[in-house]
Amino acid sequence: MKERTLALAGLFQATELVRQAANHGTWSGYAASSSLHSLFQLESDSTADIYGGIAKVRLGTETMLAVLQGDERYTDTLRYAVGLLQIEKKFRRAGTLQEEVGRRLQDISGLGPELEQHQREDLQAHDIAALYAETISQISPRIVVNGKPQYLKNERTVDWIRTLLLAGLRSAILWNQMGGGRFELMFGRKKIISEAESLLMS
Repeated sequence: MKERTLALAGLFQATELVRQAANHGTWSGYAASSSLHSLFQLESDSTADIYGGIAKVRLGTETMLAVLQGDERYTDTLRYAVGLLQIEKKFRRAGTLQEEVGRRLQDISGLGPELEQHQREDLQAHDIAALYAETISQISPRIVVNGKPQYLKNERTVDWIRTLLLAGLRSAILWNQMGGGRFELMFGRKKIISEAESLLMS
């Protein structure tokens, strides 16, 4: 249950960062680094390792808790998460597409070792955004991001929004692999809320 809840928190972290970027042009840097990191961890010993530790998914855990408790400020965050869960089902059935995305992410993970962290991450986000546009954005239903035009026209912001959507998809896949599904989201909320509260205290 802990692993499953962390995967769901990873999904909500990515979609909350998309909401922040689209509406404010800025986003939580530590949380975005963790979401980016998760895209390069294709094999890992635990869910926490995929994000770089439980503390790195704090934003996602807090957001998930707020959403499950009915906080209406996160309408867009929830909508993006639901959209990614729908796309995940189709992506799971597209074996060739999965292989292509995995292969290209592996290449991107090796970019810019000589650069400072923020420069390297921006470079990686730029290439991941192109990968997202060529692959995932072709799967319906396409996710339409709401926000302020001045931010949605900014190349760096758009790069990160697409990167974060792909990271959200990665977490949606993980949630499914851990046995999560629609039934649990509808009827297992109390367990998820309880586990999320435990994660915030750990």
